[in-house]
Amino acid sequence: MDADKPTIIGARLDGAPYTTRMTMRGHTVVADEPLDEGGRDEGPKPHEMLCGALAGCTLITMRMYADRKGWPVQALSVDVRMERSTTLGEVETRMHLDIGIEGELDPAQRERLMQIATRCPVHRTLLSPVHISIAPKP
Repeated sequence: MDADKPTIIGARLDGAPYTTRMTMRGHTVVADEPLDEGGRDEGPKPHEMLCGALAGCTLITMRMYADRKGWPVQALSVDVRMERSTTLGEVETRMHLDIGIEGELDPAQRERLMQIATRCPVHRTLLSPVHISIAPKP
C-alpha cells in the first residue's frame, strides 16, 4: 500500500443480525458471526478476517521476495493462530504463524524468507501504533 494513498473500505449491515457486506476496489467481502453466536455464518468473523489479512500479506510478501531473487519456491503456506486474553479491561493479543516453504532452497534462503515474513505491511501495521477516529457520516 502506498503510504500517501489511503485504503478505503465501505461496509453496510442491513437486515440480517450481523451479516456485513464490505466493498473494496470493486470486490465484495462478507463478515458475519457463527450461528451459535447469533449470526447467519455467511462469512468469516472479523477477527478471522484480521488473521486472514496477516496470512495473505505474509505469503504475498514472501513470494514477491523469492520471485525477485529467482528462488525456486514451489508453494508457501501459513496457519495463523490468534489468542486474546483480557485482564482488568486490558486486551492482550498474541498471533502465531506457522509457515511452510516448499521448494529446493538452501537453509540460508529459508531463513531469509522467514525474516521477510516479518516485514509484510500488515505485520508491520499490527506492530505499530494504530490511531482510530470515529465520526458520523455527513
